[in-house]
Amino acid sequence: MCGIVGYVGGRDASKVVLEGLKILEYRGYDSCGIATFDSELEVRKDRGMIDEVDSGQRFLEMKGTIGIGHTRWATHGPPSRENSHPHTDCTGEIAIVHNGIISNYLELRKSLADRGHTFTSETDSEVLAHLIEEQHADQGLEEAVISALESVEGSYAVLAVSSREPGRIICARHESPLLLGLGEGECFLGSDISAFLGYTKGLSLLMIWSMLWLIGAAGL
Repeated sequence: MCGIVGYVGGRDASKVVLEGLKILEYRGYDSCGIATFDSELEVRKDRGMIDEVDSGQRFLEMKGTIGIGHTRWATHGPPSRENSHPHTDCTGEIAIVHNGIISNYLELRKSLADRGHTFTSETDSEVLAHLIEEQHADQGLEEAVISALESVEGSYAVLAVSSREPGRIICARHESPLLLGLGEGECFLGSDISAFLGYTKGLSLLMIWSMLWLIGAAGL
């Protein structure tokens, strides 16, 4: 079963996210990856065990105080670097991680390809990055995610970041679990509370019941 971790605050995001992914190893997976934002969006990922992938990708060298990560158990598309999360859009400005099943992804993928989008994976999840890309052309990231999800059928817990809006993670869920931990000037996200349990002392822990929450370092 796939796992999701997200962080925004003042700590090194790669460290927090990597620790969370290692805690979620019990869920089983075949690949993993992390996206962070410092001066630009950076994505590192590959198939294999976390320690093995980390040895090659050196996750802790990734800079920034905002990050999202994912451990994948293959459903659509075999285990591979290309099918690992996070997925990005055509511009390289947006990165997403996703748990769940997008049941109408073939229809969405064909429609997006007909409109000129280029896909780099065989997953159902990648369509989310491209749907958000289209909406983000003239909308903020929050509005773009809301608009993109209106065409999606199935289940999802999704985290999205954009280099155009640094310091923010947009998260949404439908049927798939997602938890939010609110700290002093920081937020933690996980598909399981154990992903950030070591940081939860004094945190407000919330189940994300509504479809969409906006998370930002500013204004916490």
